[in-house]
Amino acid sequence: MADNIRKFRRAAGLSQEGLAHESGLSVGVVRKIEQGGDARVETLHALARALGVTTSALFTTEAPEPVVGDEANRRYLVELRKALMPPVGLGGTPVTDLGAAAELSVLRREIADGDALYQADRYGSVAKKLPGLLRASEASVVVAEGKQRLQAKIVRAHALLLAGKYLTQVRQYDMAYYALVEGIRLARETGRTLTTATGVVGMCWLLLRQDRFDESEELAGVTAAELEPRISDASPGHLAVWGELWLRVASSTVRNNRPDVAKEARRMAGTAASALGRQFSNFGQSWGNFGPVTTELKVVEDLSIAGDARGVLRRADEGPLSQRAIGAYGSPGVNGWSRHRLDVAKAHVSLGSHEDALAELKQLRHTSGEWLKHQPMARYVMSDLLASRKRTLTQDMRDMASHLGVSS
Repeated sequence: MADNIRKFRRAAGLSQEGLAHESGLSVGVVRKIEQGGDARVETLHALARALGVTTSALFTTEAPEPVVGDEANRRYLVELRKALMPPVGLGGTPVTDLGAAAELSVLRREIADGDALYQADRYGSVAKKLPGLLRASEASVVVAEGKQRLQAKIVRAHALLLAGKYLTQVRQYDMAYYALVEGIRLARETGRTLTTATGVVGMCWLLLRQDRFDESEELAGVTAAELEPRISDASPGHLAVWGELWLRVASSTVRNNRPDVAKEARRMAGTAASALGRQFSNFGQSWGNFGPVTTELKVVEDLSIAGDARGVLRRADEGPLSQRAIGAYGSPGVNGWSRHRLDVAKAHVSLGSHEDALAELKQLRHTSGEWLKHQPMARYVMSDLLASRKRTLTQDMRDMASHLGVSS
């Protein structure tokens, strides 16, 4: 990466000081990266914008750093890993006991309960529920026949997509990929286009989380083109999943320094949101919560990625994001709103408003404490707050640093 940045900097005719000025970074940061130091992805976005290249162009293949301190997660996820990815022998079938099948109506209710627990930030409960749900749904497919087997596959696909959703959120990407691939495959076999597209939205999110911007954009864009609805008579689910795909295109391209493509993708997502008229959420027909509020949240997120802190704060509670508008359009869901308030916290800390940033983090800890611990941005915000703090840290700051695992 250091070589790539140095190469593009020289091709642009910039000194290290010039690149620092164009990117809004310090000379020390540019020098550190060109000497082989690590950098946050948002720092790489800024460098890519200054150099006029995609962010992906800066990446390179290297031996990974040693994984340290992941032993506990391996133990926590043993049962879920066994249920999702059982060992396979010479016969090609899983070498495991699936257990008993369950009534499909019961499994549907369990999946709905699991998604509700996920939305309520109860990740521990989701982790405990998933192994039994995955085993029972697979056993139900094995024993079912005829039309009942088709219904069992649909239920199994939903269970796998729920697993992929949870595992992506907690950054267990190998397991998430497997769950999503299997869920997409089963949904295609059953002819459930919207469920298949829901899985693709999740796959694009996973790729985005792994900084695979080009692939996320291509997958979302191709799928959106295949799924394009006739706006006048499309179902809410069709509009929602189509809009979510355009949100993924926009999120990928804005991070990959392709603002023109991102702007058009945001426009397409806005078209879907306007046709819906209010927020829509129905897991299996859409990945999350989509509508007019969601699309505005993502516009503000773009401002945050671009480093426009004042723009974030200017739009954070106005227009579609005002309490009055949310009352009319519906809530964007806990996770969507929490991600937005994290952007607000980041904007406050970048402008030196430490108390306001901490207030946002404290509120997020109150409403979404488990979710917050899984957000690298929360740790970045807290690290920046601690680094720029001139006075003695308050007890609230030390408590928040401890909650997020940031050294104070």
